[in-house]
This record gives sequence, C-alpha cells and structure tokens, in this order.
Amino acid sequence: MKQEERYIQPQSTQEALLLIQKLFNSYRNAPLTQELLDYHNNLIFRLGSDIHEAAVKEGQQGQLDDLANLSAAMRRWTAIRLSGRPFPFKLRHFKLVSEQTPKFKRRVHKIHQNGGHRASRH
Repeated sequence: MKQEERYIQPQSTQEALLLIQKLFNSYRNAPLTQELLDYHNNLIFRLGSDIHEAAVKEGQQGQLDDLANLSAAMRRWTAIRLSGRPFPFKLRHFKLVSEQTPKFKRRVHKIHQNGGHRASRH
C-alpha cells in the first residue's frame, strides 16, 4: 500500500469538516496523552490552513462560519482537557452540544380519528 493511499482525501470543504467532526467525536473522551494532543493540534492547524484556503476558494460563507465554529470548539476542548476537567460535550453540526440534554420517550397512540392525527398518551 502506498503512502498516499493510507489517508482519506476529502473532495470538498464540507466533506473535510464532517470528517474532522467525526474524528473529534471519536477521541474527545479518550485519555489525554501527548500523542493525542499532537494529533489534535495538527487537525486544528489543518483547519486553519489547507481547509480554510479551500473554503475561501469555494466562496461559501456558511462553510467559513462552520470552520470557525469547529476551530473554536476544538480549541476549547484543548483548554478544558489540559486543565484536567472532563469534557461533557460533543460536536453536532459543527457546534458543541451538551451530552446531558434530557431525552423524552414518547409513545404515539392512534386514537379513533380521521386522518393522520395522533394523540400522545403518557
């Protein structure tokens, strides 16, 4: 296997941002090591250099905003983890979202009515 074939080459800025978000979510709760910190800083550097240049070339303001949000969130992860605190967030749509949001279960029960109207019984 050649060296170039080992790495994923995203075809667009959006694809690159989604890939970095997925990678970040996979290691965000891992034990902090120097190797992980170097990897994380390399991703932040890539966001600021290669991916930023590609986003400017594509000329879509939404992608530049997503890029800024993603970079800020990843820098925040660095600060929180280096201070020794846990990181209770994950990235969703390039923004930090708390993991402790309540989840409500809802059972939909169809009561004898016309159409697709449904009532929720708890």
